[in-house]
Amino acid sequence: MTNPKYKRVLLKLSGEALIGTKQYGIDDIIIKEFASQISQIQKEKIELIIVIGGGNFFRGSDLEKLGIQRVTADHMGMLATVTNSLALQSSVEQLGIDCRVMSSITIDAVCEKYIKRKAERHLEKGRVIILAAGTGNPYFTTDSAASLRAIELNAEIMLKGTKVDGIYDKDPVTNSDAILYNTISYSDILKNNLEVMDATAVIMCKENNMPLKVFNILEKGNLTKAILSDKIGTIID
Repeated sequence: MTNPKYKRVLLKLSGEALIGTKQYGIDDIIIKEFASQISQIQKEKIELIIVIGGGNFFRGSDLEKLGIQRVTADHMGMLATVTNSLALQSSVEQLGIDCRVMSSITIDAVCEKYIKRKAERHLEKGRVIILAAGTGNPYFTTDSAASLRAIELNAEIMLKGTKVDGIYDKDPVTNSDAILYNTISYSDILKNNLEVMDATAVIMCKENNMPLKVFNILEKGNLTKAILSDKIGTIID
């Protein structure tokens, strides 16, 4: 990697991206590949913030359907993100990269509590930080948490790794004629009700001028490419 375009980026990684060929949980091959790309990025002196979802185990909204109170279900979802964060931290550290997990809920025996100034200090020292447990509040998605932290920690761009190549005018899985956008505005995302992130996350990015790149993280090497090149994924601003 040479001449990275960004100095500080936030990566939103879905829990589902960790499943790989499994039905649920964490695929060891997938998480090691992500760790390898994170190592390459860190070695280029790019400050990397990661927010992980918990959908590879369960979502709070799904648990609610089983009769579990929504607030309790969301807390369970937060704990799933902590599990994913610790797994990724372990894989990254095996490659000799200094990494910290910081949680929005207090779990002192497991990881640090998220404090903005401490997070900034870790980044300044060259550490990768993984932010777990969303915002720490029920009813907020990890996409909203990622948008909040990207703004709060002054990331230059937010990257959202997905299973598709970017944002399409319609679902590319069921529509072979779907058109991929290279760029699109937040206003058009909201107007056309395109499913990129929840509306709270989209509006937060829009109002705070936080650019977002949506790309296919499951294709090998795409994470490093997403930081270096504008020729991959869809840019929203």
